[in-house]
Amino acid sequence: MNEDTRSLHPERPLADGPRPTVAGDPAPLGLAGFALTTLLLSIVNTHLLKETAAILPVLGLAAFCGGLAQFAAGLFEFRRGNTFGATAFVSYGAFWLTYWWLAPRLALAGDAHNALGLFLLGWAIFTAYMAVAALRVSLAVLLILALLAPTYLFLAIGAFQTGAEPHAMTQVGGWFGIATGLVAWYTSAATVINESHGRTLLPVGPRAPGAAPPPRDERLA
Repeated sequence: MNEDTRSLHPERPLADGPRPTVAGDPAPLGLAGFALTTLLLSIVNTHLLKETAAILPVLGLAAFCGGLAQFAAGLFEFRRGNTFGATAFVSYGAFWLTYWWLAPRLALAGDAHNALGLFLLGWAIFTAYMAVAALRVSLAVLLILALLAPTYLFLAIGAFQTGAEPHAMTQVGGWFGIATGLVAWYTSAATVINESHGRTLLPVGPRAPGAAPPPRDERLA
C-alpha cells in the first residue's frame, strides 16, 4: 500500500514527516473590510454626506470589501480553529452581502420600515451576544462590538419610525457606526503592524483572565 502511494510521484523525495504549514492571520483583512464599509455607510446615515448617489460607493464596498473579503476571512478563521472569528466575519460578511442586495430594492419596493426595523434589531441581538463572547478575546474587539450593538439598535429604532427622513435615531446610529468603524480600523492596523514588526507597537488590550489561548499556527522551523 505504501509502495503504491509512493510510486504515484516518483520524482518527489519522501517527506520525513507532516509538511509544516504557515497560516497568516485573516483578521486584519476582515476588520479592514468591515471598518471601511461601516464608516462610509455611517457617514451617509448621519447625513454628513448628502449626495444623492452616495449609496453607490457603499454598495460597492458592501459587495466586495465588507461582503466577500470579510466572508473569506471568516472561512480562513474556520480553518484556523477560531470559532469566534469565523462566526463574526462570516456573519457580518453575510450582512453586508444582504445589504448590497437589499438596499436598491427597498427604494423600489415601497414601505417596508417595520420589516427593516426587525432586520436590524435581529443584528443588534446577535451583536450583543457576540460582545459577551468578546470578553475573552481582546479589549479592542470587545469595544468594536460594544459600539456596534447600539449602532444596530438605534438604526432599528430609526427604521421603525415613520415620517420625513432623516430620523434622529438613524443619525445617532450613524455616529455610533462611525465610532465602530474607527475602532475596527485601528484594530486591523494594530494586528497587521504588530505582526509585521514582531512586537506590540499598537496595543489592542489584554484578553480576559482565564481566556483560552489563540490557535497556534504550525510554522516553518
